[in-house]
This record gives sequence, structure tokens and C-alpha cells, in this order.
Amino acid sequence: MRLSDYDINTIHSTTLQSTEVITPEDSEAEVRHLVLRFDDEPFHYVEGQSIGVLAPGPYEFGNNHHFRLYSIASPSQGDDYRGNSLSICVRRCFSIDDISGERYPGLASNYLCDAIPGDTISITGPYGLQFKMPENEDANLLMVGVGTGIAPFRAFVKNIHKRKGGWKGKVRLFFGARSGVETLYLNQLRSDLALYYDKASFQAFEAVSPKPQNNEPPDLHRCILDNAVESWQLMQDPKTYVYIAGLVEVGRRFELAMEILAGGKEEWQDTKASLIASGRYAELLYE
Repeated sequence: MRLSDYDINTIHSTTLQSTEVITPEDSEAEVRHLVLRFDDEPFHYVEGQSIGVLAPGPYEFGNNHHFRLYSIASPSQGDDYRGNSLSICVRRCFSIDDISGERYPGLASNYLCDAIPGDTISITGPYGLQFKMPENEDANLLMVGVGTGIAPFRAFVKNIHKRKGGWKGKVRLFFGARSGVETLYLNQLRSDLALYYDKASFQAFEAVSPKPQNNEPPDLHRCILDNAVESWQLMQDPKTYVYIAGLVEVGRRFELAMEILAGGKEEWQDTKASLIASGRYAELLYE
């Protein structure tokens, strides 16, 4: 769907409860974890959904707001499990003019990153169920996310190991960032994912860029290939559900790894088609 296709007629008012940088001070990137609180009206969502944020204008062409989607990073009861909040993961973004080289701030991301606790944030949604968790706790979950694409998987992991109290199937997370110190939710400030490393069913594998100074993306396909035997075994298991989130490049690198494991592009496409047909493959990719 294009952003213009989303229904934004129903607007919900939230209060920014907290905003916290989750990248280290020496990182070039600024990524924040924002908690939005609902004061007066209920807002029901499930893990894997997204919200729309309306950054107030006015903007060009008479637009009163700027609309952007953000994956929900908390379980359906919120980070505090009181049922009146949700969390999102926001990276402060800029675009570069190809001709002038001038840098322009991303409207929604900078609006959110500059917000302070107590500010009112207008949101719409929730949208989508691309990442609906299976009901069967014997199911295997294979999750692949880079950068802020890890947000929905944070919600999954917190739901599995906090509210559900465990998971019988295998839970595998391939994640990464431009450098190890920028890995979201896994640093000295916030170690949400590291908390679950001792769980028997959960394993996480970190991929980083081979050349971060050149802004190369994380070496995701190499990370998957390093765990080739189990990765492909999971793909063959009818109980496995696959989730891919992040930039389009994330999907491309995942496809490359799968083609190698499958023995060819056509073989992988057959496997992927089978996963999709059985409702066990979902991706949420963005430019």
C-alpha cells in the first residue's frame, strides 16, 4: 500500500510519556525509543501492527500534517503491561538533495525525536497484521530485521517471554546495524533482547557492516549462512513462520542467502511460494 491509501480519518491523541536515545553517545546515528500514553480513550492493537504519526504542519501544498508509519515496538499491553501505552522506535533521518547536496531533515522523524515528555502526539491506526504471531506455541519463529526493522520483533520477544511465559518452538532472530555499538535494544542503555539469551528456545545472531565507514549495510546474508544448517532445516519445517522487516535491502540480502541454501533461485522461490501459500511468510519492507 502507498501512504496515501491509508485511512487517517480516525485520529487518536496520545501523550509522550518518555523518550530515550538507544544508540550510544559516540554513534553517528540517533535512534529513540518513545513511549506514547493513552489518557482517555482505549486503543487496541496486537504485536506486529503499525501506527501512523501525524506530524503537524502546515506543509507544502496546503497539507496540515505529514503522515508516516511506524512499527509498534511493544507487546499489546504496552511495555509496562498496563494496557494504556505503546512504544515506537524512531531514527532521526535526513535526505540529501542530489543536485545541491543540501541536507533536509525528515519531517516526521525529526518531529518525534525533538518531542519532549508531555507533548501531545496525534496517531492513527493501528494498521496491518503482516506479522501476526501463530497461536500454536510449538511453532518456530525465524525473524530477520535490521535497524529500526527490529521493532516488531522486540514486541514479539517481550510477548513470548513475559506475557506468555515461554515458547515451545524455536525462536531465531537475525538482526544487525551498521556497527555493533549501534545495535538497537542491545547496548548498555537498553538490553531488552539480551534479557532472553538464556531462554532455551531463543537465540539471536548479530550481523554488522563489513565496512561501516562506507555506509555498507550489515552483512546479513553472511550471518544467515554461518548458521546454514539450522536455517535451512527451519525452512523445511512445516511449523516454521518467517518474518522479514526493515529496508528493501534487508529483503534482498535475505533472498540471496536463501538462494544459496536452497541451491538456486528457482528452488528458493518454490520454497517461498509454499511458505506464502500456507500463511507462514510475511515481510514489511520500506525504501
